[in-house]
Amino acid sequence: MDNLRVVLYIALVLIVMQIWVAWQEEKGAPRAPVTTAPPAASALAPSPRAPETVARAQRIEAVTDLVRAVIDTQGGDLRGLYLLKHPVAADKPEQPFPLMSDSGAELYIAQSGLIGHEAQLPTHKTRYRAEQARYTLAAGKNELRVPLTWQAPDGARYTKTYVFHRDSYVVGVEFTVANTTRREWNGYFYGQFVRAHAEAGGMFALPTFTGGAIYTPEDKYQKLPFSDMASKPLKREVSGGWVAVLQHYFVGAWMPGAQERSQFYTDVQEGPRYVIGYKTLAPQRIGPGQTGIVRASMYAGPKEQKRLKQLVAGMDLTVDYGWLTVLSAPLFWLLDRIHGFIGNWGWAIVLVTFLIKLAFYPLSAASYKSMAQMKKLQPRLLALKERYGDDKQKLNQAMMELYKTEKINPLGGCLPILIQIPVFLALYWVLLESVEMRQAPWILWIKDLSAQDPYYVLPVVMGATMYLQMLLNPQPVDPIQKKVFMFMPLFMMVFFLFFPSGLVLYWTVNNVLSIAQQWQINRTIGAAYK
Repeated sequence: MDNLRVVLYIALVLIVMQIWVAWQEEKGAPRAPVTTAPPAASALAPSPRAPETVARAQRIEAVTDLVRAVIDTQGGDLRGLYLLKHPVAADKPEQPFPLMSDSGAELYIAQSGLIGHEAQLPTHKTRYRAEQARYTLAAGKNELRVPLTWQAPDGARYTKTYVFHRDSYVVGVEFTVANTTRREWNGYFYGQFVRAHAEAGGMFALPTFTGGAIYTPEDKYQKLPFSDMASKPLKREVSGGWVAVLQHYFVGAWMPGAQERSQFYTDVQEGPRYVIGYKTLAPQRIGPGQTGIVRASMYAGPKEQKRLKQLVAGMDLTVDYGWLTVLSAPLFWLLDRIHGFIGNWGWAIVLVTFLIKLAFYPLSAASYKSMAQMKKLQPRLLALKERYGDDKQKLNQAMMELYKTEKINPLGGCLPILIQIPVFLALYWVLLESVEMRQAPWILWIKDLSAQDPYYVLPVVMGATMYLQMLLNPQPVDPIQKKVFMFMPLFMMVFFLFFPSGLVLYWTVNNVLSIAQQWQINRTIGAAYK
């Protein structure tokens, strides 16, 4: 039993170390500078790729209750998107998170246009005109429209309009085509994201995913790492689905119509810059002298699960808990339901910890009873060690005979550790991946459950409760193992100093409940032995 417990505790420490390193990378890994390169052309643009900066023209600002968008008349691109309800940090509420930007090492923009057999169609290379430089969603209005205009050399007039909505991160893109020519107009829509990204390496890599993703009715959700875009470009015909760029807590996705036939594609440009997008396969036709509208939509915002589930099928899968989804998804569901009643994610974690402890009470009670009985056997185990000295084989045989006589399962005390590890990892991913937990306060000095405790109070309390829990457990007969057990709380506390406070809160509450349960069982067993 002692050997197994040591192995389990060492495994737990290694897991914590791995998560700790990954958490440090996620919080602030330095990014290598990325040089500027051309906007996405690839399968769509009329001109070849060339090393150039992202050209700028007039900047148009659009402000709603949730976002501040920056649109450039060069290409009519969405060049900046600031999320007003999601600050960059809890202590910087006045600084909205910049989801998109057309400068810096992590350039990220959305482009769209029309292509076809005609050479005079507006692409992301086209220079538009704007009526004004700023648009604001008016009080009492639910829609904000930002029009850009361009007239082709053949006389056809195009109006590219961004459509923003109140309380929504869905952005509509409309091309109004006034076909003033004498021939039928036909064209195809395309929408794409261009993203620069510098990978951050690490020996113990458990980082959140940053890269592309697609969803198709046939193959469902698939992630596309940037490295895959470079080695094997995507080119797939689908009906419906979506294409996206994922990053920690946020997603940008182009969403074709459910029955719309389109081609998903990826490309890599110099820089490198990674391109992922789609183009329609069925042309839209507009007769001579007629006016028609080509519509598309994209989502650009936080991975709030309630919002994602209201979009197209599969969008909620972008909240990716990995192989622990089977635990993490129900855990978030339970946390969300409790939060809906009490309005505080910290107290929701406390209550969920209590409910988990309650659910496993029969198993953990049997385990703690086994440990309490083992503790009562400590004097007899020490006597056996003195009798057999260094003869490990005879010592183990005598110990097993003693366990059999006293009807004690020597492995029973390992169960609490086995139960905690998967729940701990599942909660880690919930805290890491769920934007709802980002910058969520608990009490007093804990202003962000997804960040470390600024005063290290919770980690110290966690270390103290873990040490007390160790004292209540039977001590190993081997002196080396005993020292390992005594130093374990210190090792864990050091790592937990830098963990998200929500995770430390869970572990601390779990320790306190375990101590109460173990103390009661020890007292009961002690009375029975008198």
